[in-house]
Amino acid sequence: MKSSFLVGLIGAGVGPSLSPALHMREGFEHGLSYVYKTLDITELGISAEGVGDLMREARRLGFDALNITHPCKELVIEHLDRLDEAAARLGAVNTVVFTEEGAIGYNTDTTGFGRALRTGMPDAPLGTVVQIGAGGAGSAVAHALVSQGVDRLVIADMDLDRAQARAEEIRRHHPDSAVEASHVDKLAALVPEADGLVNCTPMGMADHPGTPLDTSLLRPEARAGGERSDRRPLWVADIVYRPLDTALLQAAREVGCPTLHGGHMAVYQAVDAFRLITGIDPDAERMLAHLRELAAAG
Repeated sequence: MKSSFLVGLIGAGVGPSLSPALHMREGFEHGLSYVYKTLDITELGISAEGVGDLMREARRLGFDALNITHPCKELVIEHLDRLDEAAARLGAVNTVVFTEEGAIGYNTDTTGFGRALRTGMPDAPLGTVVQIGAGGAGSAVAHALVSQGVDRLVIADMDLDRAQARAEEIRRHHPDSAVEASHVDKLAALVPEADGLVNCTPMGMADHPGTPLDTSLLRPEARAGGERSDRRPLWVADIVYRPLDTALLQAAREVGCPTLHGGHMAVYQAVDAFRLITGIDPDAERMLAHLRELAAAG
């Protein structure tokens, strides 16, 4: 069995990513020589459209696999030799494994977010959920949300056409689910009637500070017609994990909303990626504990 691995992360602003330390520690726990490098397209002066050339150069240099993040998850697809079923369905790739058959693309974000929601917020009401962001990560989260039993999913994006295309895609694969599209300028009407809110944009990342909506829309209790109701408080989840405690989650906690940080999804998608890269089953609880250590250390 192979005992040494060279892995990279391609994306914009990935310098502060916790993925290298997370993967390398777990590799060490399994007795592997596991090296994980960030390949920041911003620092390298490469456009997102140059992801194919960067991927091929990484393979030439001996990389065994790559993780792919914003804004390259969709753009990398045309440069791959094969996609697994989940990645093809989602139209986004977050893991590329180099094999004798070529570069094979996978997506572990859907299972990652689904497991994060089940374990981190097991009692969350799933009536109506508003998702902000319809990009590659948004596709994975949307599939996970309807798979977890959300009754009504509203996908809001600055690009209404993209939101509509994403909603149509989700309905095509989940025909019994109620999935709608909206522009983000409708959030003031959508959020007060929602049970949950998920940020699937890069807003809140180290290189993209801020929040994806006006935080005055967050509320500690659900309301109906402007009056207090007996519905449970709005829950708020973020898929950004660097920093672990985003401005959105801070604002949500300040008004009493239950929150789910992006570290849960980051760990559970990393668990599946580590398995694809090495063929070894990692210890998810150990990786989650390590991520908490890394976040606490700053």
